[in-house]
Formats: sequence, C-alpha cells, structure tokens
Amino acid sequence: MTDTIDKTPAASVPPEQIKAIPVRHYGRWLAGAVVIAVLVLIGIAFSNANINYEIIPDYLTDGTILSGAWHTLYISVLAMVLGLVLGVILAVMRMSSNPVTSTVAWFYVWFFRGTPVLVQLLIWYNISLVFPVLNLGFYKDEMNQVMTPFLAALLGLGLNEAAYMSEIVRAGIQSVDEGQTEASHALGMTRGKTLRRVILPQAMRVIVPPTGNEYINMLKTSSLAYAVQFNELIKRSTDISSTSLAVVEMYFVASIWYLILTSVFSVGQYYLERRYARGSTRSLPPTPLQRLKKNLRLFGSFRRPGEAR
Repeated sequence: MTDTIDKTPAASVPPEQIKAIPVRHYGRWLAGAVVIAVLVLIGIAFSNANINYEIIPDYLTDGTILSGAWHTLYISVLAMVLGLVLGVILAVMRMSSNPVTSTVAWFYVWFFRGTPVLVQLLIWYNISLVFPVLNLGFYKDEMNQVMTPFLAALLGLGLNEAAYMSEIVRAGIQSVDEGQTEASHALGMTRGKTLRRVILPQAMRVIVPPTGNEYINMLKTSSLAYAVQFNELIKRSTDISSTSLAVVEMYFVASIWYLILTSVFSVGQYYLERRYARGSTRSLPPTPLQRLKKNLRLFGSFRRPGEAR
C-alpha cells in the first residue's frame, strides 16, 4: 500500500495571525501622576497665598507699566543692534591675520564674557569716578551729565552682548566653505566685498537662530538696568509697589509682560529662521498654522459617514 504524499506547497497554508500585545508602561503613568500631584500642590499653595490676584488685570494696562514695557523694548532693540554691529566687527578682527587686532578682539570677548552684566552696568553708571570730565575736543561736559541711566544701560547691555555676538558671527562665517572665498577672489572681488556679498549671506542660516535666542535673552537681561535707575519694566513695577505695597502682584504683572514680549518675538524668530533655511532644505517644515489645518483635515476625515459635515 502506497502512502499518500501531501504535495501541497507550504506557501499556500495561511500563516497564523499574530496577536500583538502592547507593552504596558507603568512608569509613564506613575510619572504623570506625580507631575499632576505636584502641579496641584503648587496651585493650592498659590491660591492660599496672601496675594490679591484681582488687581493684577487692572495694572496690566496701567500707564506706568506700559511705559516700562516700552522702555524695556526700546533699550533691548538698541542694545541688540549695538551688540550685533560690534559683534560682526569683533568677529572679523578675531579672524584677522593681524596679531594685534586678533589679540584685542580675543581680550574683549574674554573680559566681557567673564564679568557679570550687573557689574558692567554699575561701572558705566559710576564712570565719572574715573573720567570726571568728558573732553572730546569739540565737546566738553561733566561725565555725570553725559552718563545718563539710558546711556549707562545701553553701553552696559550692548557692549556685553557684542562679546557673545562676535562668537556667533565667527561660527557662522567659519561654517561657509573656504572654496566660496577662493572662488570670489578668483573673480576679482576684494576681501570686504567677498564678506558682504558671499560669506555673510550664507552664514546667516547659522547666525540667525542663536541671534534670536540672544535677543529674547536680552529682553529679560534688560531688567538689570533698574540698578542704574533706568525706567524699564522692573523699575516701574517697583515704583508702584513702593506706594501700593503690592510687591508680589507687581512682579506677576512684570512677568506677564515679559511673557508677552518674548512670545511675540519667538514667533518672529521662527519665521525668520524659515526664510534663511530655504536654500538648505528641499522642503521647509510646516508652520504652526499649516499643522493646525492639517490636523483639522485629519479630524474631519475620521468622522463617520452619517455625521454632519
């Protein structure tokens, strides 16, 4: 008796369905519960604090606070412009083959990055102890009259920012391939024209993101200008709290205004980075508005056919 041999191909046998069992992450649930518990405790502590939260909305649009917010924005923009211009000059000096200029630029960066901003502000505010009279030949006056709180804040913040911006600009310049410089010189372009027309435009992709971060940091660092009696946001808030005795409430008001200013400039920084990233990537990442529209379309596609559109 001949045994019957099953010649059915093995490939025709359907494979057994795989039962995927998701891994349970108990640590995530535990970490989430701990975070929620800490947030609840913090909320309870602030709600029971001796703080009059009702007056905070009233002071947000107070004329004194608005004036302080304007002075904060004003001094931050001017100090950042000063720091950016000096930063470019210092970066070029640092990369120069001239040992004198490169050493001076290195010493500048070393000094201003190594000393606190508050100390620099106080030194500028009291510079009349070193130079009692400012004599430029065509202009002469007492240094106490020249060194106003505004000028002391501008020099203290701007010169300190120049030290950081010089390193950012230098890193951006060095990120450009050296062949770009060689090709420009082969076309007969001078070093200055090569820097302006070829190197800096390509380096902006590297320079812009940290520069935006530096400006947002400048908005907050400008609060140190209260030490030289400049009427920025913290100084104005302190003036109000000294008469109303609402000390913590005024700090909350100032914090809200700082959050508003930094949020607005963070959005501007995002779109500025997208502009300078156009030549480095084939497709730009979607903007927040584009992502929102995409999510809304996906949500609409998940609706059941019987639901109203």
